[in-house]
Amino acid sequence: MGGHFAPDFKPQLTPPEMLWLGVFGGLYLADCQGEFPREWFTRAKLTPGDVTVEKNHDPKLNYFGVNASQPLRVWQQKGWIDPRDPRGWFQWYCRYYMGRRLPDEDQRQIKRWKAIARHLAQIRKNCRPGDASCRPVQRQALLHWAYDSRGL
Repeated sequence: MGGHFAPDFKPQLTPPEMLWLGVFGGLYLADCQGEFPREWFTRAKLTPGDVTVEKNHDPKLNYFGVNASQPLRVWQQKGWIDPRDPRGWFQWYCRYYMGRRLPDEDQRQIKRWKAIARHLAQIRKNCRPGDASCRPVQRQALLHWAYDSRGL
């Protein structure tokens, strides 16, 4: 677990670290914890109540306290969801982290992950070093993709 990644895939955060920091308004993976190690969820910031109801999405649970997510239905409508991972990229990443390999899907998802890095450059260009209040939506979006902008 957590090893043997493709050489060009170097996430800065592990799935449990992402859950502990606060991602996806507390909804993500809250309804399928049994698939993943229990310790991932000991400090996870998860919404109480029905996790299948989008209105229970709580941006205050996100590390940067802002909403940086589109509803899952938008991702589905755009064709970005592979049926093997119906919750999207993060579900793919969790399964990849645990050792599952799907060469075609892994390549597609790693390509998508790389494309998000452009937001790191925008933060470096437009924010003073150490100013975590600068561009919080971009920073939260990066966190959703296992990039850690907290030290920028």
